Formats: sequence, structure tokens, C-alpha cells
Amino acid sequence: MKENIHPNYHQIKVTCACGNTFITGSTYEGEEMKIDICNKCHPFFTGKQKIVDTSGRVERFNKRIGK
Repeated sequence: MKENIHPNYHQIKVTCACGNTFITGSTYEGEEMKIDICNKCHPFFTGKQKIVDTSGRVERFNKRIGK
């Protein structure tokens, strides 16, 4: 392997918007990463439908369709 071409890989704390936190390995240049959705609140894992809309796309679609 070549020397000095790989990013530093270290442990960081990940915090979700739902309050769940966990430790993982990453090349992210910080001590903590904030995310919007994780395995505790993702609809695929929970079985509940949840609309994640950060830029108002759902409202614009509903207004365009006439709901």
C-alpha cells in the first residue's frame, strides 16, 4: 500500500434527530456527526410511514396536484 494517501479513520459520535446516539468509525473530519434519520426512526426498520421533507417538496407537490 502507498504511504500517506489514505484519510485518517477514527471513531466519532453520531447523533440522530430522534435522539439516538452511537459510536462508529469514519473518515469525517470532526468529533460528532448529526444526521436526520437512523435505524431507530427509519420507516424501513420501524414499519411506520414517516415523510421526511427538508425543503417543502411534499407541500409543493400537494399544492400543484390540488390537494
